[in-house]
Amino acid sequence: MKVIMILADGMRPDSMAGIENAQRIIGESAYTMSAETVYPSVTLPCHISLFHSVTPQRHGTTTNTYVPQVRPINGLCEVLKQADKKCAIFYNWEEIRDVSRPNSLAHACFYAGRRIGYKQAGEELTDEAIKYLKKYDTDFTFIYFGYPDMQGHNHGWMTDEYLEAIQSSWNNIEKLMNELGDEYTYIITSDHGGHDRTHGSDMAEDMIIPIIINGRDFEKGKTFESANIIDLAPTVAKLLGVEPDEEWEGEALVK
Repeated sequence: MKVIMILADGMRPDSMAGIENAQRIIGESAYTMSAETVYPSVTLPCHISLFHSVTPQRHGTTTNTYVPQVRPINGLCEVLKQADKKCAIFYNWEEIRDVSRPNSLAHACFYAGRRIGYKQAGEELTDEAIKYLKKYDTDFTFIYFGYPDMQGHNHGWMTDEYLEAIQSSWNNIEKLMNELGDEYTYIITSDHGGHDRTHGSDMAEDMIIPIIINGRDFEKGKTFESANIIDLAPTVAKLLGVEPDEEWEGEALVK
């Protein structure tokens, strides 16, 4: 079993309604379009919660500036490293580097979206991930696309520019799945939604996220009754046969 988690920053569930390849992949997967993220619904706090399976009130990062934990919790990459699993991360927003601690990764690849553009950076990351994963045996891979969030802030959520970024992200997702095949379980999700040109509130538009899981252990068309972003780390650990950290608060979405 190998797991690839793909996160499109700021992807609202309703943004995928007109995306043909997204709808096809969702139809072949287990999913929920009503999962919840954590509050504040801000990118880095949501990612730290995703990887550490606790809320920002527990891990202490409440803005896009990382705050070292007063009572440290092992994150997903640290737990997998202790179980002798290999992890890789591909990202185009530099703050994502804080989701793991030093010496927990087998590989990291960063393209600066701020410098070369988030669309191009996402495409480059996709090609790099395909190339790397075809060469190196990797148990867990995290791939982050920042393009939708950037377009949301620049133009507004659900605008044509934002929806183009959603389409671009799904084109990358489709390419990854076609190139890498059914050897992997794919988890496709987001950190938060957005409204107007912002996010971070407890509004449903900001707090509701999709979780889509495509793989042999997940029935096509099954829907998850309830799910939260803090359930994702326990789910990955369960799929890889690894015990979750005792501090984690989420529940695996697979038995």
